[in-house]
Amino acid sequence: MTVKPHNTLDQLRTLYRTELNAKMARRIQGVYLAKKGMTCPEIMAVTGAKRRTVQQWIAKYNRGGVDELVDKPRPGQPPKLPKSRQTDLCRRIEAGPTDSDGVSVLNGPAIRRILEQEFGVIYSKPGLYNFLHRLGYECLCPRPRHEKADCQVQDAFKKTSRKSWTKSP
Repeated sequence: MTVKPHNTLDQLRTLYRTELNAKMARRIQGVYLAKKGMTCPEIMAVTGAKRRTVQQWIAKYNRGGVDELVDKPRPGQPPKLPKSRQTDLCRRIEAGPTDSDGVSVLNGPAIRRILEQEFGVIYSKPGLYNFLHRLGYECLCPRPRHEKADCQVQDAFKKTSRKSWTKSP
């Protein structure tokens, strides 16, 4: 494999050993091994990459050096709810449920209804949870407290109850 002299062997070795991104380090290592004179099957055995992948690494390196090995942004489907409306949704979620929501805590199904009714956007269940995760929300929510619960009675019970229970025969 022909490798253009963008960097020396020592520079490539240093680059792949100090690179924090594991994917990038693997690519640089592949180029380093090719520059060292190893064949494609030997590089495949060391890096665990496929033949075509190794060939693409070398071609990219030959085209523009180590900078060409960096991952390019991958366009995906645009979000159903535009960025300008995402802040409105975050404010709505943080405000908590309203009487018309019919729930005491905003959960996935309630947020799906809000998105559909107030924002005109339909998300699938997994799509909604991925979207909420991207917005910084967690799946877990605190357990709701009953409106008639007496905290003092519950604390007294915790203090006076047995720490461990024995199984009945």
